[in-house]
Amino acid sequence: MPVGRVIKSPECVAEGAAWLAENVPEFAFALEQTGPLPLRLRPDGFAQLLSAIMSQQVSVASAAAIWERLKEAKLTGPLKIRCASEDELRACGLSRQKIRYARALAEANINYKDLRSRPDADVIAKLTSVSGIGPWTAEVYAMFSLGRADVFAPGDLALQESARILFDLNARPSERAFREMAQDWAPWRSVAARALWAYYRVAKNREGI
Repeated sequence: MPVGRVIKSPECVAEGAAWLAENVPEFAFALEQTGPLPLRLRPDGFAQLLSAIMSQQVSVASAAAIWERLKEAKLTGPLKIRCASEDELRACGLSRQKIRYARALAEANINYKDLRSRPDADVIAKLTSVSGIGPWTAEVYAMFSLGRADVFAPGDLALQESARILFDLNARPSERAFREMAQDWAPWRSVAARALWAYYRVAKNREGI
C-alpha cells in the first residue's frame, strides 16, 4: 500500500488549505480568520516519541523541565534508557509509570527509518503497540514527524471544541463521530487539523476565554 501524500513545505499546507476552502464552506470561513497555516514539521525518531510520552498528563512547563533534565543527563536514546537505573530516571522527574513507558519504548526496537515508508495505518498500529503510546500520540507523530497529509487526531479536545464552534454543533463530537466527520476532509485531514487548531485559538480569543 502506498504511503500517500507527504507534507514537506508550506506550499503543501497551502495546497491542502485551498482544497479544504473550496470543498468545505466552514473551512473557507475559518481560513479567512486564521490566515496561512503553520507547517509544524518536527524530527522523527525515538527522542521525539520519548518527549511526547514525557509531556503526557503534565503541564507544558513541567514537561519541558523533565526533558531538559533528561538531555542534561544524556538520557534521550534507547540504549541510555535501557541502561539507566530507576533512581537516575526518577532524578530527572519521571514517575514510576513514565519510567515503565520509557523503557517499553526503548525495548520496542522500532525501525524509525522504515516507518517513513510505511502506510499510515501501519505506522499507527506499530506505535500504539508500545505501552504508553495511545492513538493521539501516534497520530500526531504521523502528522508532524512523518508529514502525513491525511492523518487526523479525533481524540484531541481542542480539535473537538474547534469543530463544535466552527460547524455550530450542539456539543463536542465524540471521537468516533469526529473520525467519521473527518472522512469528508480526505485527502487533507492533517491540514484540516492544522486549520481547526488555528481556528480554536481565534475563536477562544474572540470569546475572551
